[in-house]
Amino acid sequence: MPLWSLHGDGRTVAPDAVVAPNERLNWPLTAAVGVQHVVAMFGATFLVPAITGFPVATTLLFSGVGTILFLLITKNRLPSYLGSSFAFIAPVTAATASAGMGSALAGIVATGVLLALVGVVVQFAGLGWINRLMPPVVAGAIVALIGFNLAPVAWDSYQQAPITATITLVAVVLFSVLFRGFLGRISIFVGVIVGYVVALLRGEVDYAAVADAAWIGLPSFTLPDFASPGTWGVIAMFLPVVLVLIAENVGHVRGVATMTDDRVNASTGRALIADGAATALAGAFGGSGTTTYGENIGVMAATRVYSTAAYWVAGSVAILLSLSPKVGEVFNSIPAGVLGGVTTALYGLIGIIGIKIWVEGRVDFSRPVNQYTGAVALVIAIAGFTMDLGGGFQLGAIVLGAAAALGIYHAGNAIARWRRTGADDGGPLPAVGQIGGDPQDRSGSRPAGRPSAGRDPRNARTSPCVMHTCE
Repeated sequence: MPLWSLHGDGRTVAPDAVVAPNERLNWPLTAAVGVQHVVAMFGATFLVPAITGFPVATTLLFSGVGTILFLLITKNRLPSYLGSSFAFIAPVTAATASAGMGSALAGIVATGVLLALVGVVVQFAGLGWINRLMPPVVAGAIVALIGFNLAPVAWDSYQQAPITATITLVAVVLFSVLFRGFLGRISIFVGVIVGYVVALLRGEVDYAAVADAAWIGLPSFTLPDFASPGTWGVIAMFLPVVLVLIAENVGHVRGVATMTDDRVNASTGRALIADGAATALAGAFGGSGTTTYGENIGVMAATRVYSTAAYWVAGSVAILLSLSPKVGEVFNSIPAGVLGGVTTALYGLIGIIGIKIWVEGRVDFSRPVNQYTGAVALVIAIAGFTMDLGGGFQLGAIVLGAAAALGIYHAGNAIARWRRTGADDGGPLPAVGQIGGDPQDRSGSRPAGRPSAGRDPRNARTSPCVMHTCE
């Protein structure tokens, strides 16, 4: 494993330079950047266990341990923080309700093992087969249906304290548009703080468990349950999550490669293996599944410090914080109204990320195969379809929606091409201008040949990345 070399004088970064993954600033500055990464990931990482009922301290512990494991497996070449993945919320919630926490943990372990196996294949065979299995219309549908399937869960929490929930939701949206840079990127975290203060003033916070908790102690550990009859039925709910984790990790690696060195792309297989191993480890002892975080990409872009040394600091800080049960109980005290407000935005954003995949992939929705791939999958998810196969084995909406997207796309294309009907996916639409990136100057003259009515897509402004799944 390469050691870090000191970047320049260790104190400053030139305007046209970046601190590479194998470099570092002096240790005080490196520690400061590492703590900033902890702050960036904290809002999302504690929200997942707070929503699913998993212990926050345990999740935080395996977030830190998983980050260090990720750095070891990727040979210290890929800067990344592993935090809780929102993609697990829907299957964990459903599995816990129907078969218990042990069965949900079994699903997390199975997801991690499968992701690691995919990583091994990618390491030797590349990513082409994934792109063929899951083109943008399918990938976008699967990501979107996971978010939209959670809409009833958000409403259940929202209606318990609608005033607090509304203030929380307004705060999340307001901070995302009021501030640029780091504060804008952590608008969900800031919104939770605002909502929590409102809940305190309204007497909705119960501190009984916080008062009883010790300042220092080990987190609680829970083992997965592979023996219960219902376990194997709920594991199927977790299979679509693998596709989401693949998309998140591949996007993260490509994002880092764009900002540092294209050779980082060679670590894609190792990144998938590392995230799979970290997810399986977390699930084996009671933690939430992990993924790479877009919030931390934002910190690196803002600071131009891509040193993996900062992530060793961040992982270590997360582990230290997890050793305080009182800290965990503070997060567990977040009331339903706050969670309802923040999840209304959060689950919707997960769905929008799927639609963003369609936009960036320039999916041609004039083609019937693409239309039905997205349409059927989303309705199945939003309506909450289920299929009871008997013997306690039930397929939920996420599994059915993902299967529908894959089945309609591949079978539909095969039939349409056999019959030459023109209903198949003809590939991406031709680019008409900028998709994503910083907004362009609107003061310039209208491009020649374009109508004056409407909005030039090259001037379209995209939302800043506020979630770990949008890198």
